[in-house]
Amino acid sequence: MTDSGTSAQIAELADGFVNAPTEQLDERFRRLTGALWDDGVLTDLALPAVPALVARLDKAADDRKGHLAVLLGVLAEAEFPETGGPVATAVRAGLDRYLELLAQGSDRDPLTLGLVYLLAHFPADRERILAAVPALGADDLTRLVRLLTPADQARADLGRVWPSPSVWGLGESEKDFDNGWISALTPEQFTAAWRNDQRTLFGHAGAKAYWAARHGAPAEIVAAPVPDPETLEAGRKTAGTGLFGRHATALRCPNCHAPLAFDGGVACTGCATAFPVADGILDLMPGERVAPGDEDTGDALHKLAAMPSMGLYYEAVLRPAFLRAMGSNWDEAVTPADEDRYIAEHVDPAEGPVLDLAAGAGRWTTVLEAAVGAERLVALDVSVPMLAALRVALPEVPALQASALELPFEDGSLGAVLCWNALQALPDAAAGIAEVGRCLRPGGTFTLLTFRWGDDALYSYFQHAHRFPNAEDGMRLFSLDELRDWLAAAGMRIRDESGSGTFVFLTAERVA
Repeated sequence: MTDSGTSAQIAELADGFVNAPTEQLDERFRRLTGALWDDGVLTDLALPAVPALVARLDKAADDRKGHLAVLLGVLAEAEFPETGGPVATAVRAGLDRYLELLAQGSDRDPLTLGLVYLLAHFPADRERILAAVPALGADDLTRLVRLLTPADQARADLGRVWPSPSVWGLGESEKDFDNGWISALTPEQFTAAWRNDQRTLFGHAGAKAYWAARHGAPAEIVAAPVPDPETLEAGRKTAGTGLFGRHATALRCPNCHAPLAFDGGVACTGCATAFPVADGILDLMPGERVAPGDEDTGDALHKLAAMPSMGLYYEAVLRPAFLRAMGSNWDEAVTPADEDRYIAEHVDPAEGPVLDLAAGAGRWTTVLEAAVGAERLVALDVSVPMLAALRVALPEVPALQASALELPFEDGSLGAVLCWNALQALPDAAAGIAEVGRCLRPGGTFTLLTFRWGDDALYSYFQHAHRFPNAEDGMRLFSLDELRDWLAAAGMRIRDESGSGTFVFLTAERVA
């Protein structure tokens, strides 16, 4: 039973939001949310507040109903992976009303998106919910279906479900590959991976719905077609060590830091470690190598390079979806043309090679090539499939598989570094920035795109909820003060700092 004081407090908070002047709407909603929920943890007011929130779905104006649907979903999600906890059960009591409201909306309506996010938390009602769903786009519909689907290791899809299952058109060999590693997981590993996928999809659906509640219908976006992986194989060109020899004075051994020799192969002049090259990709990851003849590491690298689908999907659909969620870019306010322009205008090399750090599949390496020329460029990433896609697009650019935290370059050897949409993927962003500072020549520039946390706790929660192989505990974003401090500690001063939404565009210069 709820005492009268608690009821009055809840009513004041809920009515304060429902009746707020438009200019106070965000502030009142944050106050309501903060009284019931704190970064995924429910407060004592959460359970008694649920019936009041459901009731106000009928009292609120249309521009507020989406907020309430998102808040109810977040309260239910706080008990995840349980779906029958006391708060989730209280939220589920409004199911009839949610479905009635859902039938009245259109696919991109903010309330519809909020209700889709909310209803995704009730897998026990899967059939009833899916029967009531209006004509949603494939992106939202397949995401909802996946979130309502019970876990079944014998028929599961893991990893390739974000931003929605609809974007993944896998070939039979890729399906066989996935089935093989999924079936080999222990039940505990499978459950952890399944829940990570669920949290990521909840985070993406929640971010979209909350942005829509605050700003209106998102832009209608059609995913770019994913190239057939066979086109990558057809376009691959073999390359020896010559592409890397032009940068011999800048490169160094990742283990002992001695210079490298390029004479029919690549080997360290200090510790004599041999580093394999395949299809224009040089493996300079730190660590021990097997003795020559024990294993054909070059052949292993070639096999990895022949599995390109992730690199192809990344550029076509994964990266744009990531920018929408992390950059609050659901209206496409920041376009690829804007990114191209920033790179072209702000990368200002000193003497020496220009590094595309965490280059991915090479979309932005192409912009660098136009700005500084292929002969100055080096692309670096840890993912061989990404680099394989890059090598097809840019056959004259050498590609390094190497660690961003132990760059295989001499001190003060690089003329400029680009790190575009990748800083948040590094295991230690501060250490990565310190390495850039070590390698840059005085006057050389470090240009980056990354993301800051949202302006309120709820959007930040949805950003953090995205879990990927390099962020299994949640996405790691930054505050502007953190970035400024790390750049200063690495000997760099900021030339430019800009960005709309939660984008961060930065250019810093290495000082003497």
